Amino acid sequence: MDSFQKEIDERTNLTSSNKFELLLFRLGADPHGERSELFGINVFKIREIVPMPPVTKAAGTQSPMLGMVNIRGQIISVIDLPAVVGCVPKTGLNILLVTEYARSTQAFAVESVDEIVRLEWSQVLSAEASTGGAFVTSIARLDNDKDTSRLAQVLDVEQILHEIMPSDRNLKMESLEKSSSHGIRPGAVAIAADDSKVARSLIEQGLRAMEIPFEMHVTGKEAWEKVQKLAKEARTEGRPISDKISFVLTDLEMPEMDGFTLTRNIKREDFLKSIPVIIHSSLSGSANEDHVKTVGGDAYVSKFEANELAATIYSVLDKSAATRP
Repeated sequence: MDSFQKEIDERTNLTSSNKFELLLFRLGADPHGERSELFGINVFKIREIVPMPPVTKAAGTQSPMLGMVNIRGQIISVIDLPAVVGCVPKTGLNILLVTEYARSTQAFAVESVDEIVRLEWSQVLSAEASTGGAFVTSIARLDNDKDTSRLAQVLDVEQILHEIMPSDRNLKMESLEKSSSHGIRPGAVAIAADDSKVARSLIEQGLRAMEIPFEMHVTGKEAWEKVQKLAKEARTEGRPISDKISFVLTDLEMPEMDGFTLTRNIKREDFLKSIPVIIHSSLSGSANEDHVKTVGGDAYVSKFEANELAATIYSVLDKSAATRP
């Protein structure tokens, strides 16, 4: 048990240095060729990896849903991941990746698992197009050599779940409270960052419904560069940073720079540290929430429930306004 806890602590502490661990797996050959490409998912999303158990297929189940499995008394939906991204497994669906993600548990059937690799987020680049199409959020370079051909496609689990198991329960945003009474200064914008297309869309809908001006970014690095640009403008004009930035809303997992590093960069500069930073992530769990406090984050909210996100934003804004000179 001690060694297991040590491993968890060590993995969590990777976030202090803009690093993470990626589980690599294979889904089979591309329909147009024989090559079996590598795919990846953040280890923090994985609850367990098990040999493929018997699957119960309910009436009306259609691809890419395979059915349901019973894992220690919990009934979990199983998704055929090769079918999602358009691969054909050569040896069948042999492994089940059980994931905890955005308040839900689901399992992905894959052909095989390769290894776990430790990477820096700077080795992960945003991907607009790849074999996995809309379901690939980034490309991970598995070696430090920039000329390497050993790459892995990091899957956008949010997009996959949104497409396969859509729900409108989080999309009813018309009743969200407006921001006018929460101390956002005229001209200030929220800086939002998330590498998932569906997450960006949901965040944009929510912020628009709350009537909060915002700028959206795909990576933590992009968001940090924008913060620095606005900070330079504020200094030049002799104005406080709150005149330029109302708050930062950031995901944890992002190419080039993760949310922890973005938060740490903001909070370690005297001129910027008053900017409220809200972590908005599918990586739930007490370890991540505790680490948010360690790096100086003002709040943590799990994806995605519009009213909870709005309540968290307004709570943080109200506290910030109360301490503002």
